Amino acid sequence: MKLKQELNLFDVFCIASGAMISSGLFVLPGLAYQEAGPGFIVSYIIAGALALIGVLSIAALTSALPKAGGTYFLISRSLGPAMGTVEGFISWFSLSLKSAFALVGMAAFTKLIINLDIHFIAIILTILFVTINLLGVKETGRLQVGLVVGLLAILAFYILKGATYMDMNNFKTDQPSNWWKIFSTSGFVFVSYGGLIKIAAIAEEVKRPGKNIPLGMLLSLGVVGLFYIGVSFVTTGLLGHKLAGSLTPISDGAEAFMGLPGKILLAIAAILAFVSTANAGILSASRYPMALSRDRLLPDFLTQISSRFKTPHYSIFITGLFMIIALILQLDVLVKAASTVLILTYIFSCISLIVMRESKVQNYQPKFKAPLYPYLQIIGIAGFGYILFSMGWQALLMAGIIIIISLSVYFLYGKVRASREYALLHLIERITAKDLTNYSLESELKEIIRQRDDMKNDRFDDLIEHCTVLDIEDNISLTEFSYLVADEMAHHLEISTDTFLKLLTKKEREVSTVLYSHIAIPHIIIEGKNKFDILIARAKNGVKFSEQNANVEAVFVLAGTIDERPFHLRALASIAQIVQQKDFRKRWLKAKNDQALRDLILLSDRRRYHD
Repeated sequence: MKLKQELNLFDVFCIASGAMISSGLFVLPGLAYQEAGPGFIVSYIIAGALALIGVLSIAALTSALPKAGGTYFLISRSLGPAMGTVEGFISWFSLSLKSAFALVGMAAFTKLIINLDIHFIAIILTILFVTINLLGVKETGRLQVGLVVGLLAILAFYILKGATYMDMNNFKTDQPSNWWKIFSTSGFVFVSYGGLIKIAAIAEEVKRPGKNIPLGMLLSLGVVGLFYIGVSFVTTGLLGHKLAGSLTPISDGAEAFMGLPGKILLAIAAILAFVSTANAGILSASRYPMALSRDRLLPDFLTQISSRFKTPHYSIFITGLFMIIALILQLDVLVKAASTVLILTYIFSCISLIVMRESKVQNYQPKFKAPLYPYLQIIGIAGFGYILFSMGWQALLMAGIIIIISLSVYFLYGKVRASREYALLHLIERITAKDLTNYSLESELKEIIRQRDDMKNDRFDDLIEHCTVLDIEDNISLTEFSYLVADEMAHHLEISTDTFLKLLTKKEREVSTVLYSHIAIPHIIIEGKNKFDILIARAKNGVKFSEQNANVEAVFVLAGTIDERPFHLRALASIAQIVQQKDFRKRWLKAKNDQALRDLILLSDRRRYHD
């Protein structure tokens, strides 16, 4: 059963934004100031720039492959099921733990109102948000919109009002600027931008994903990045050295110019932030076990979708249970590990984009292309690598343990059950000229494109799916080509080969059917009723239609009875739209086989006629 597409651009923006604005804004500034002084504001900018590189890669991949499971799905189809299993586990682990950590933070603020143990409050909150997620992604998205709008409004008020009370002397420090600390602190605050990957996990539930996912992610990064910088700048101007080490920096800043009411207002904002992060985290994390199960890397029951609410209920239950278990553990090292594996996700995404593009898989057709490829990806891999190793041995050790567990699950359970073609095989095939693939990845990508672009087959598509394809290596004459066509099409149309050949030859004598120098569309009318057929041919070294058109490489032959004339004209119009598209000739000549030639036609952007 398919997940419902119910999220629009604003929902995508709010889910990504809500997933980012929590501890990265309400806790980390004080700790970052302690490390780098006022220069920590630059650390947020550096971290945001690196996050942008990762987001561009993920957005490009997701615009081509909008499926549940997010970065797992992207990386498994690019680097293979083993790396995909690792990515699936580390992303699920990271997102679940970040959500659990957010609920602990929220519980700490809630304890100011209700005097209960914060772990008990956090468990109750987990059950509440699991229930909301079970009811449906639309309901989850609505909650997220309300939370984010309220949160951004409060923060905007804080920036505008607080800016009038700033003391610029608070930016002065006795310590000279230390760029090494500023850069290393960017690794510390990098986790603030981690929520962006959550959108990839729910891509299958987004309307017009090719457009809304990249735009939503980039808008979210831009808006939230500006809020990070604005809030950090104003808070530094309000508190100065008092900011160092504070675990409630924004509340302290609000208290400095609004007193206790300001502190309460920003405490409410903090609760909204932690709620939005936890809500978005459960929503996205729960899609990873389902995606792994779809590929038979985890038990089948995790693929089941509620018939009533259209949500992956078992996957949501297991994610919620894991979060409840995590709430009773010491989270400091685990949260560091979550940040570490988040950075690994960005590295894998940059590598995956390079592999996917260089593999030249025909049906990889992103709606969004990352600019400055591959230079940004190479810079990103180097930058992420530095941040990764700056986080300390404990986090690296925990990440290593997760990777070992993931690979063990794959080799002991998934490998014998799942056989999956991936882009890296196509890249190796390209380099070594050995046959390693069987077109299954191309077929899967074709179905994804159809779902993404809501392509519903019309009669022309159905004919192309089953028509004869001639793939001719040698340069041949028009006479030789006509004999080949007549031999293939005549029996389908239940007429003699000679009759078909005469009609084809007569048509070409009357008027040339060459549309461009390399494309021809011969079309004839035959006797009878309710008959129509299409043949497509590729001649890599050309068909000689005439002295002026001696190298025709793409030929579409149409034949039908007079009563089929309306469809005949529609088919001609469809072909004309297809052959005029960008890089058609290049892609036509590079297509690997008959099915690739069909797919090139079937996946073209054209008007479809549904009677």
